[in-house]
Amino acid sequence: KWEWFHPDGIVNTFFEPEPIGLIPGVCIQNLVKIFANRPKPAVDGMNITFYEGQITAFLGHNGAGKTTTMSILTGLFPPTSGTVLIGGLDIQTHMDSIRHRLGMCPQYNILFNHLTVAEHILFYSQLKGRSRDEAEQELETMLEDMGLTHKRNEEAQNLSGGMQRKLSVAIAFVGEAKVVVLDEPTSGVDPYSRRSIWDLLLKYRAGRTIILSTHHMDEADILGDRVAIISQGKLFCSGSPVFLKNCFGSGFYLTLVRKMKNIKIGRASWKVCLPVAGGFGTR
Repeated sequence: KWEWFHPDGIVNTFFEPEPIGLIPGVCIQNLVKIFANRPKPAVDGMNITFYEGQITAFLGHNGAGKTTTMSILTGLFPPTSGTVLIGGLDIQTHMDSIRHRLGMCPQYNILFNHLTVAEHILFYSQLKGRSRDEAEQELETMLEDMGLTHKRNEEAQNLSGGMQRKLSVAIAFVGEAKVVVLDEPTSGVDPYSRRSIWDLLLKYRAGRTIILSTHHMDEADILGDRVAIISQGKLFCSGSPVFLKNCFGSGFYLTLVRKMKNIKIGRASWKVCLPVAGGFGTR
């Protein structure tokens, strides 16, 4: 049974009721991560559920705990305590099985300099268990969707930063990954590449649980079916963009009315104040 928890001490009105009829893809319960060299927990009692068919945007400042949480989800860090279920499987006991359905785009590109774009996608697709024919079919689809067709034979080291980022995002989706974790996927990319990544996420979210961390409010608003805001390792609010705007979006409309006057245009109608000896004069 999947249940919803919220952190102690957080006002309930900042949490939208859980959606009905959706399949939980990832469930985090009382997650804590403490590093030996840090006095405060990097993740402090986090509870949240991510649903299939949705993009959930993780929003928070640097050091809020976004990357640490995502690293725990993907098995890079073990949790200090708490439970994380991915597709109903516990990451501490079934991580090998989970990896076959998990895709990740880390905060920094991890690419092989001398492999081409096509070789990267083929390699990771077959690593996930796809046959050669299936991998080649997936390659063509992914290249077209990401706008990388003209770069298929280009080595990764020769790609621009934006192209490398697009390739990293594409790799996260290969092998029919059902849970995709994207850590600031549009960081450092140009507006055109950013839009291409947005289009891919919106196209591929059906049947997948997508977790996206970002610093950009507009990105969270456009892509996120739900937005979770975290700070100091704690979840402070969660809900749809509309729900959060209603909670925190206190603002105002400013209406400016300009009163038009008849202005005579002519040299005789203009007086200019000029400095002269002993005071000011006009001309």
